[in-house]
Amino acid sequence: MYWYSRFLFERALALMYLVAFIDAANQFVPLLGTRGLLPIGSFVGAVPFRASPSLFYFMPTDTALRGAAWIGVGVSCLVLTGVPGQRGWLMSALAWGTLWVLYLSFVNVGQTFYGFGWESLLLETGFLAIFLGASGREPSFIHTLLLRWVLFRIMFGAGLIKMRGDPCWRQLTCLDYYFETQPMPNPLSWWFHWLPRRVLHAGVGFNHFVELVVPFGYFLPQPISSVAGVITIVFQLTLIVSGNLSWLNWLTIVLAIPTIDDRWLRWLPVGPPALAADSTVHQAVVYALAALVAFLSVNPTLNMLSPQQVMNTSYTPLQLVNTYGAFGSITRTRDEIVIEGTDEDGASTDSAWRAYEFKGKPGDVSRRPPQVAPYHLRLDWLMWFAAMSSPREHPWFSALLLKLLQGDPETIGLLRTNPFPNHPPRYIRAQLYEYHFTTPEQRHQSGAWWTRTLVGSYFPAVSLRDAR
Repeated sequence: MYWYSRFLFERALALMYLVAFIDAANQFVPLLGTRGLLPIGSFVGAVPFRASPSLFYFMPTDTALRGAAWIGVGVSCLVLTGVPGQRGWLMSALAWGTLWVLYLSFVNVGQTFYGFGWESLLLETGFLAIFLGASGREPSFIHTLLLRWVLFRIMFGAGLIKMRGDPCWRQLTCLDYYFETQPMPNPLSWWFHWLPRRVLHAGVGFNHFVELVVPFGYFLPQPISSVAGVITIVFQLTLIVSGNLSWLNWLTIVLAIPTIDDRWLRWLPVGPPALAADSTVHQAVVYALAALVAFLSVNPTLNMLSPQQVMNTSYTPLQLVNTYGAFGSITRTRDEIVIEGTDEDGASTDSAWRAYEFKGKPGDVSRRPPQVAPYHLRLDWLMWFAAMSSPREHPWFSALLLKLLQGDPETIGLLRTNPFPNHPPRYIRAQLYEYHFTTPEQRHQSGAWWTRTLVGSYFPAVSLRDAR
């Protein structure tokens, strides 16, 4: 009854792993390598292995980091073909287990750059995938329920954190601000922001319905479960087309697949083989897994029921059963940090300052917001958080400025443009601006997507000598 959903779930999850490992291959070393903004060598020297287990405790080198990322890419591609599952459940478990161990190793030393809810969500889902079983066997319904339990905690947890958080969720006004102030708008965010207010308020109401009511349908008989899953998928697609939230929405769609039975998925251009009954050994392993998940679910469940509910927390170093939630509060205005450099001998307000452009976050007001998700631009996201507080709270920020003063090629590779291609700037500074989407009239006249107003200095002008 769930062969098609397992087939689709496996390949969709493998695709999420593939994106995550490509992300690590491109960004981990510049951010966290031996010469990164937050080198993992310092982390593994200060934090014991048992508190944050990772393979990189044994070899915290750039070669090991890059090698592990590309091994993850390769194994993800292998799993995407479905070959391991065709070789039996032990081979399937080995392939999925390799992906889980490798990605856990990145997340557990990734510090603030890997401190996002979708990292632990990918790990929890990836751990359950180890026990999917062979593709030639009947899928385990117990395992299907475990995947639905993850989906329930994502959706219901997100709904509860909103109702307990920012009053705008209860007042149905959060979408008046969200599309403009979200971490990384995409090409359609401007259009969503200027939808009629009654449509935006209805959208908040729909959000509450999908996150607080629909999740209970995941555990009801068919076709209710399938209908609940399809509603969840449609809801996540609206989030995908309206902003860049890394692979959070994509992975939630992946987890919604096991709610749908085969009658809804027969359009897929594949057909199930003659399925044998699940083996007794695998059934026993799945029951043991269910008992473990039930035990580890106590704290996440208590957290969901608590008035002091917290978002995106893991209760074990292996990140097996976690609590989730998103956008419990909505910022009303958008502040952005603009990093500028000058090659003049002195630094003053009259100096010719040139701005660095980031790949995803707003900078040049005339640039259309890009579509980057499900890929995750980690530095861009942290710049969004940094703009809400002092640079003292973000040790990586001063390290970033130092790398730019040094003209470090790996760090510059994280950016979209380098205004100093021939030599590094003599001085560098960071200015804080308040950004707003242009009105339809302003955009028609100027073609710009944003307007901005200088708030003040975020980080004073420094030279390489000062930085040292």
